[in-house]
Amino acid sequence: MRAFYIGRFQPYHFGHQEILEEIARECDEIIIGVGSAQLSHTFLDPFTAGERILMITHSLAYLESALYVIPIEDIRRNAVWVSHVTSMTPAFDVVYTNNPYVVRLFSEAGFDVKSSPLYQREVYSGSEIRKKMLYDEPWEHLVPQAVVEVIEQIDGVNRLKEISKEDRFSDIKIL
Repeated sequence: MRAFYIGRFQPYHFGHQEILEEIARECDEIIIGVGSAQLSHTFLDPFTAGERILMITHSLAYLESALYVIPIEDIRRNAVWVSHVTSMTPAFDVVYTNNPYVVRLFSEAGFDVKSSPLYQREVYSGSEIRKKMLYDEPWEHLVPQAVVEVIEQIDGVNRLKEISKEDRFSDIKIL
């Protein structure tokens, strides 16, 4: 069976890892959609689609399930979003998500949608990890080592600090 799982992965963390490991126990193949692929270099979306793909593929290299990591750009048209996603990916049998918007759209399109358990959501959150980076708090223990390596290679923490200088507090308030 082939599954579809989508996220922004800003950055990829152990919560994502746990969900994908569970999906891998149930499915032979996993399509991972890197959502909002056109966005980068902001506090909410600091990493490019290519950087997020590296984080994911390096972190999941040990899985036996076949993985397809595909960037998915936003189109802002709910009525055609599922068609957009399916045009960008191989066919899939089941969608795993907890996002009510994604559940609704794929369910209305006739897909089998399963909720994936959230793994320590209060700890493993991209927003919280980005805040820790911004304020020089330890964050590395919240992500796989491969993610730490990618972020170090691209100087991601300094990028985040630089792009957050002018609106640091306004961005954090909306999280």
